[in-house]
Amino acid sequence: MKKDSFGTAGIQAQKIGFGEKVGYGLGDFASNLVWGAVGSFMVFFYTDIAGIAAAAIGTVMLISRIFDGFSDILMGIVMDKTKSRHGKARPWLLWMAIPYGVSAVLLFTVPPFGETGKIIYAFVTYNLATTVIYTAINIPYGAMTALITQDQYQRTVINIFRMVFAMVGALFVNMATVPLVGAMGGGATGWQRAFMVYGAVGAVIFMMCFFSTRERVKPAQAEKAVVPVKEGIKALKYNKPWMIMLALGLCVFIGQGLGGANIYYAQYILGDAGKMSLLMMAQFLPLIVGLFAMAPVIKRHGKRNTALAGSVIGIGGSLVQIAAPTSFVPVLVGMAIKGFAMAPLAGTVFAMIADTIEYGEWKSGVRTEGLVYSAASFGGKVGSGVGVGMVGWILAWGGYVAGAPTQSANALFAIKAMFLYIPVAISAITILLLLAYKLDKQYPMIVEELHRRNNGGAEGRQA
Repeated sequence: MKKDSFGTAGIQAQKIGFGEKVGYGLGDFASNLVWGAVGSFMVFFYTDIAGIAAAAIGTVMLISRIFDGFSDILMGIVMDKTKSRHGKARPWLLWMAIPYGVSAVLLFTVPPFGETGKIIYAFVTYNLATTVIYTAINIPYGAMTALITQDQYQRTVINIFRMVFAMVGALFVNMATVPLVGAMGGGATGWQRAFMVYGAVGAVIFMMCFFSTRERVKPAQAEKAVVPVKEGIKALKYNKPWMIMLALGLCVFIGQGLGGANIYYAQYILGDAGKMSLLMMAQFLPLIVGLFAMAPVIKRHGKRNTALAGSVIGIGGSLVQIAAPTSFVPVLVGMAIKGFAMAPLAGTVFAMIADTIEYGEWKSGVRTEGLVYSAASFGGKVGSGVGVGMVGWILAWGGYVAGAPTQSANALFAIKAMFLYIPVAISAITILLLLAYKLDKQYPMIVEELHRRNNGGAEGRQA
């Protein structure tokens, strides 16, 4: 049996060592040195450091993320057509590592321009960093889950490693950035120098990820190794689980984008911006611990059911905070509950997206890792853009005044809405979407069918 073939024997041959799992996970640590900072500090940096109006930033963010979503699809197409001795996804980590580091510095630099010039600079550098460079490295990185192995459980484990490192990276960024900026001189100069450090470290880690991983999975039908774009896009409409994951990504990333309101909540509702570090620690430490516990739970109950339970628990965490929104301890406890509740979804979502690749191949006969993953990422990018944009718009609606020691009642309500109430609605929608996802039970049969096709057995497709 060939190593890259489908089916039980082929999957068993695809053993993934601990070092490769760690190496793959490190890629998301590198990603979050910039992506985590964009979600947590970008709006604050633009409004309070660069001096750009909140409403303008909200519009820049949304327009940019729409562009970003389409660039995801384009990058997926490019990746599917890439031919290299290193594979079709993995080489992009090497090619884009240094540009990624440079873009981080440009993103957190304040040019000596007027208001209009700063908005233009923000639009250009934000799109260069996130729409072009981050997309060119992150879409292939995410698609590698489906190319490293086909084993459903091993994909889950790889995804857990990825998310552990992602959360460690996000925790590090949320806790270290403000102190590092201060140590680097504070103000605009401090931010620029801090991201010189982040950019250099991120570039090196992406190279480490490249050298420690490899691609193994090939299409069931060799003649379909390169799929015409039109045929690949047409196949997506038959992939119902992928459509659900597209919508799920939209919801999850809207919630993530709203995380940009956390620093405002710490400063104006809890009375101390420095408390953000404690809030983030309370959220990310239980999340990381929860991720370590996810593999046996997912193996026993399945990815969908595990994610469902986490979403319900997350609503409970929000209710604890709503009960005492200005008291630090209940808010901290609520963050810890929500952090732990995030582990099931974080530990499953990318593995579920990878599983839709096999479903799509089973239904349509074509396999397009890049297009499937990038199109799902499109929903995530647009959702993140909507979430980050909402921070700016809702702040503007509430009459937020950048840098003011106190804010109006409307501004305070706007901040509370983003931190407390909107996340509950997002979790409720997430639960409904997960209830509609049925692929977990179908997946073993689908892989076995693809194995038979690969060996010339079954010619027809399941209806």
